Amino acid sequence: MGSETWWRGSCHPRSHFLGNGLANQGTRYIFSSYVTTSSSGSCSRTDGTFRKYHGNGAPGGGPRTVQGVRGRGPRWGFGPKTNLVRRCPQHAQEQRSRSVARRKASILSQPCLGSPSPLLQPAGGGRHFPSLCSRKLMDDTEEDWLILRPREPLPSQCCGSGCKPCIYDLYQKELKQWEEAKAKNDKSLLAVKKQQGSNSELNPEAFTAFIVSCVNQLTEDTYQYTFELPGNSSLGLSLGQHIVLRGQVNGLEIQRAYTPITPVNAEGYFEVLIKCYATGLMSQYVKTWKVGDAVFWRGPFGGFPYKANQYGELFILASGTGLAPMLPILHYITENEDDETFVTLVGCFRNFENIYMKSFLQEQCHFWNIRAFYVLSKEASLENLPWSFRENTHIGRINEKLIRSMMDTCRRQPFVLICGSEKFGEDMERCLKAIGLQEDSYFIF
Repeated sequence: MGSETWWRGSCHPRSHFLGNGLANQGTRYIFSSYVTTSSSGSCSRTDGTFRKYHGNGAPGGGPRTVQGVRGRGPRWGFGPKTNLVRRCPQHAQEQRSRSVARRKASILSQPCLGSPSPLLQPAGGGRHFPSLCSRKLMDDTEEDWLILRPREPLPSQCCGSGCKPCIYDLYQKELKQWEEAKAKNDKSLLAVKKQQGSNSELNPEAFTAFIVSCVNQLTEDTYQYTFELPGNSSLGLSLGQHIVLRGQVNGLEIQRAYTPITPVNAEGYFEVLIKCYATGLMSQYVKTWKVGDAVFWRGPFGGFPYKANQYGELFILASGTGLAPMLPILHYITENEDDETFVTLVGCFRNFENIYMKSFLQEQCHFWNIRAFYVLSKEASLENLPWSFRENTHIGRINEKLIRSMMDTCRRQPFVLICGSEKFGEDMERCLKAIGLQEDSYFIF
């Protein structure tokens, strides 16, 4: 006689088991939610399902059976030497996360179980002796509190951009709230954190969903993404502020910071510039985006406290996507007729094709107070460039000598803005100090 087991949930598509001989290897997987075992150890497909069990007999003789009847058995398997089915680890992790979330919601909706039920108190007001039932209630209550305890963030969940509040600050805040609620044995004091919002208001402590409305590929590995804002609402950012993106890859939550490139007063939309790397975790997530997808952001954070005519001239050093926070600053200055600040932009890229937002930068240079230079580290020759770019482009890497020569042409005393990779920021800061600039003469994003 064969035995039957109902298994909750599926793992991988059937193609993972068929065609590659996986059904005959040592580790067994399961596709169908219905498993049939027999003493012969046969493998069968019925009604499009795939059925398998650990055949060839159990140690000591007799057929090996599949355990876990109606979810009572273990959710994990431990290979062919046990009687358990091993499921896809990623799917098992996702199912456990959903189970914990449902458990949390159930706990918060239940009345507090801290005090023994009146039904368990002895008649006549005598001394109460905890019964097995009351001890079970206390055990369940302790388990409930452990489930509700906030989880400490993983290092991958911190974007490393100095956000205030950082995800670790939020964790400490939630942990303190949990400890106070547990001390008072009152779950109603726990405010359920709203991780996914449907409104359009950006929040530094909770993620809000925004819909992708356009995907524009600028270079081989860099994309410009546009997100919808309902009505004529604005994102509400100040100059230089960034927002944090949340992604999930292979069950791992990651967060990265990006600066919108749209003007701070843009209504109905905002745009971000993202470079995708071949081995980047967030890049794997970003490259799956398509129009209509919901993407979760929180913020804003940081910023550059700029006021019109605050500086005589801004000298901008930007590398790659470090150009992003500079674009709203340029737009802000040129749109304000009363702002007479001079701007010298130095953009560092690998080659001419990698210069982002060329048309926008060219338009900005038509204003009397804006000029731009480009430093291309991998470009072969200026002859490959359009005439309009040759005069203000340098081949090679930016260095102290080049920076000094450009700063000597500044019309007023410059204040320097730096944005790029961490190494780029360190190199530029070292060059500026060698030139003689003090720390209060530059700002690093």
